[in-house]
Amino acid sequence: MTLARSATFRLVALVGLGFALATLAIGIIAFEATHEALELQLDHRIAIETQALLDEGSDGPEGIAAAIRRREAASTSASLGYRLVGPTGQTVAGALDAAVPHTPGYVELLPYSAHGEQRIAQSLTTALPGGYRLLVAADRGAIDAMDQGLLGLFLGAFGALLILGIAAAWAVGAVTHRRLARIDQTARAIIGGDFSRRVVLSGKGDEFDRVGETINLMLDRIGKLMENLRQVSSDVAHDLRTPLTRLLNRLDDAMHERCATRQHTAIAAAAHEAAELLEVFSALLRIAEVEGLAAQARFQRIDLSHAVSDVAEAFRPAIEAGGRQLFADIEPDVALHGDRRLLQQMLTNLLDNAVQHTPKGTVVRIRLRQSGDVIRLAVVDDGPGAGENQGQGLFDRFVRVDRSRSSPGHGLGLAMVSAIAAAHAADARISPPPGFGVHFAFTGSAERAAL
Repeated sequence: MTLARSATFRLVALVGLGFALATLAIGIIAFEATHEALELQLDHRIAIETQALLDEGSDGPEGIAAAIRRREAASTSASLGYRLVGPTGQTVAGALDAAVPHTPGYVELLPYSAHGEQRIAQSLTTALPGGYRLLVAADRGAIDAMDQGLLGLFLGAFGALLILGIAAAWAVGAVTHRRLARIDQTARAIIGGDFSRRVVLSGKGDEFDRVGETINLMLDRIGKLMENLRQVSSDVAHDLRTPLTRLLNRLDDAMHERCATRQHTAIAAAAHEAAELLEVFSALLRIAEVEGLAAQARFQRIDLSHAVSDVAEAFRPAIEAGGRQLFADIEPDVALHGDRRLLQQMLTNLLDNAVQHTPKGTVVRIRLRQSGDVIRLAVVDDGPGAGENQGQGLFDRFVRVDRSRSSPGHGLGLAMVSAIAAAHAADARISPPPGFGVHFAFTGSAERAAL
């Protein structure tokens, strides 16, 4: 009953019923056409035989009677019957046991007797000079047998198609129900809290597998977002405990301080701590916005070459003023679908890191290249690097290189870089030492800027 209520079963059953009804309609049309063709053929045969009798008996009724006797004696006209009657209705010739119609013309259903059995014939009555009437009739048994055969054939085809349609609906419904049940079980398991479950694929590559792959990708995305949420909650609880404690201590000192000058100093320090906390929360909100892909609503075609060049030129004075060098190797006319402000923010964070965490004499390089549909962007330096054991972990929130903990920052710059890259479907990789570099590969959104 559950299968019979499924939409797939009803749909396929409806299609099967439609085919069966179409077959029935075609059968009715074919039956009528065949029936009419047989009747016309029989009429034609009767007309030819009547004309042959008239031609043979051109000398009058006696000649026609003689022709009838010859045919009946020779039995050359199977299933044809003859009767010639005079002006008073008396039989002149012919053994056909049937009443001769008074009106000339065809009679489709003429009763007659043969071997003590009542039967039906198709007949033609012809009026002759002197009040004579000639009746030529053909038994309709062949037509009736053909009608019954065709009717049985078409009804059988209708029944077979109807049964096949129901069986096909049942089979398709069973397969669909079984495949959808896997998706339903996975969804229910996830609702129950098992976020590791995924839709089992058959490996056939059909539409069910494609839907399953899409659902699995969606679940992977949801899993990553939830993992990010757990990470943010843990990071916020762990990394913001210290500044909040410092803020509380400074406020407590200010409350108990009797010297107005020192109290003002403590309040100012607390305000500074609060400002840093607000800055951290603002950065977290910006990262959350980008990771939520809300920024993609603002995506448009941008000239990436100009965007990268603008950031490089804006940072060149600060980099060179710190005793470092900046080299920009930017291929012109490289464009993609994205957010110019976010991409420039991504480059700004990387160049800020180079300014803050590299010694004098460091060389910073920016490279932009396009190869087919892949755009490659890199920001690298020959500074001290991040260390062998940190690598991709630097993209996590609040993660900082050990030697950078004394410098300003909260460990959110590279997390923002990673979020912006992910929003643009770019693969971001941190290169191993020596030096430090982040390499991006943008795929699927590359274009050529108009010259």
